[in-house]
Amino acid sequence: MNADLIFQAGNLGALFAWAVLILLPRWQGTQWIAGLAGPALLAAAYVILLSCSVATEPGGGGGFGSIAEVRALLSTDIAFTAGWFHYLAFDLFVGAWEVREAQRRGLTHWAVIPCLLLTFMAGPAGLLLFLILRAMRMGKVAAPA
Repeated sequence: MNADLIFQAGNLGALFAWAVLILLPRWQGTQWIAGLAGPALLAAAYVILLSCSVATEPGGGGGFGSIAEVRALLSTDIAFTAGWFHYLAFDLFVGAWEVREAQRRGLTHWAVIPCLLLTFMAGPAGLLLFLILRAMRMGKVAAPA
């Protein structure tokens, strides 16, 4: 199994879904690609890679109790790729939710694009920015003067 090829394929697929999400937010296929198919394919690849990693490294000393254990858990290319796909799947799912929520709340897509870009690059930071934007739109947070 060529982990590098799988890694690159996952990145390209995620990048395509993000491009559709940012450039075609109201197209009928956008939510299917970015909100369902993309995250589902990445999640399925994650499960397969994780299973392969566990099968090839049973009891490899990894765990979640310390930095060293997590590092050991992700020490193979297959396990690392699985971990990366975990990020790709969840960030894409969150980005698709941000677009749906923005449309539901009447937020302009131009205001959401920075949130999406930040969610793509640094998931929780983009989500935080979107939540602040949404709260301001709902009148829960005063806009800066």
